[in-house]
Amino acid sequence: MVFRVLFLLVLGYVGHIKAQKAKNTISYIQSVHIETGKIDTILKLNQHFEAPNWHPDGYLIMNSKGFIYTYDISDRKMAALYTGSVIECNNDHGVSSDGKWLVVSSNDREDPSLKSYKSAIFILPIQGGNPRKVTDQVPSYWHGWSPDGSTLVYCAERNGNYDIYTIDVNGGEETRLTSTAGLDDGPEYSPDGKFIYFNSYRTGHMQLWRMKVDGSDPEQLTFDENSNWFPHVSPDNKWVAYIAYTSDQKQEHLFGKDVKLRLMDVESKEIRDLTPIFFGGQGTINVPSWSPDSKKVAFIGYQVE
Repeated sequence: MVFRVLFLLVLGYVGHIKAQKAKNTISYIQSVHIETGKIDTILKLNQHFEAPNWHPDGYLIMNSKGFIYTYDISDRKMAALYTGSVIECNNDHGVSSDGKWLVVSSNDREDPSLKSYKSAIFILPIQGGNPRKVTDQVPSYWHGWSPDGSTLVYCAERNGNYDIYTIDVNGGEETRLTSTAGLDDGPEYSPDGKFIYFNSYRTGHMQLWRMKVDGSDPEQLTFDENSNWFPHVSPDNKWVAYIAYTSDQKQEHLFGKDVKLRLMDVESKEIRDLTPIFFGGQGTINVPSWSPDSKKVAFIGYQVE
């Protein structure tokens, strides 16, 4: 019998609340075909895994209990990825457009800040290695990489408000792109480099938006009663896949809720359901998870016993 009883542990801002999972969490690593709607279970794990990235070479990258793992879909082999001293990774990680680099967000124990959770952004070789820290301020949560590989876009708390920032991959001064009241999160570049897609609570309801890469001309994309999060643009720039909570979650995106994946046509803005409603939320689809051919989206559904 599945009991949806969760014990919540706050580790940062309300939108990035991490849940202390029940002991017997089952993770179903899945993919959905956007044309047929066929859902395939790639892997079932008796452990809490989160946030699948789909590498161009055909394997998945996920996180669990602070560590990063790879899963080869063809060979069905799971392996831990070496990340040096960075061993408190959260579910905000992703692959550079050339497939050579991995960016991770991780609690930085060495940061002198008195903040309760100190997520910083690091870059390391895709095959594993010693990470290089990019952001000086915490907390910072990565979400997107510019198509030319030069810039990272992320959500960060500065002076009590969470907004969207960019920074050069080599570090340096960050640039603030949004400054509205309410949470702005989940920023991701379009493959053509023209827009940054994101989710925002600026209207009092979590909806999807996009803006130009300099932060100008924000445009609201969804207007429904769902709480809509994490827009991911397909590699061919035709579709936006995202997660929709079926009830108003305010500024939260907790684990253990009824959700579904939805698909928006970039050109027409028409939206349809990509999956039925399932048990998921935080960890399901936080990061870019499109297959390289733009035909499938990887995600994680859960069962808690």
